Amino acid sequence: MAESKNPAKGVEPVLLSGGNPQIAKGDGDAVVQAYIDAMPGWKGDVGRRLDALIVATVPHVRKAVRWNSPFYGVEGDGWFLSFHCLTKYIKVAFFRGMTFDPIPPVESKQKDVRYLHIFEGEQFDEAQFASWVKQASGLRGDRLF
Repeated sequence: MAESKNPAKGVEPVLLSGGNPQIAKGDGDAVVQAYIDAMPGWKGDVGRRLDALIVATVPHVRKAVRWNSPFYGVEGDGWFLSFHCLTKYIKVAFFRGMTFDPIPPVESKQKDVRYLHIFEGEQFDEAQFASWVKQASGLRGDRLF
């Protein structure tokens, strides 16, 4: 397992399979920022951009880390989005993505879930992403935990 230094905390989180940071579960912005800070290489820059777009679109977004992934939701309405580092891309999960217009591009085995995969060097459509975040935040989210 590779490791990546988190300068803000002075600790070195373990990177799991695919380079996904192993971050203890917790609630709030600080634990999500620790996850993002531990994302390796180009993935950290994309993670910071995703987080900034989510916060700009949903200013009072609720944040947590569970299962080594950051989650975003609306207080009282559940979780609407999560992302996770894989070897070659970042997988963004929209928990009610099948209801969006347009529907995010990647299918899931779960009925309502759709994904956006972001690969190194790829420019994702930030306006479309923000539109999906806005749509997601207006729906009843999942109560995963």
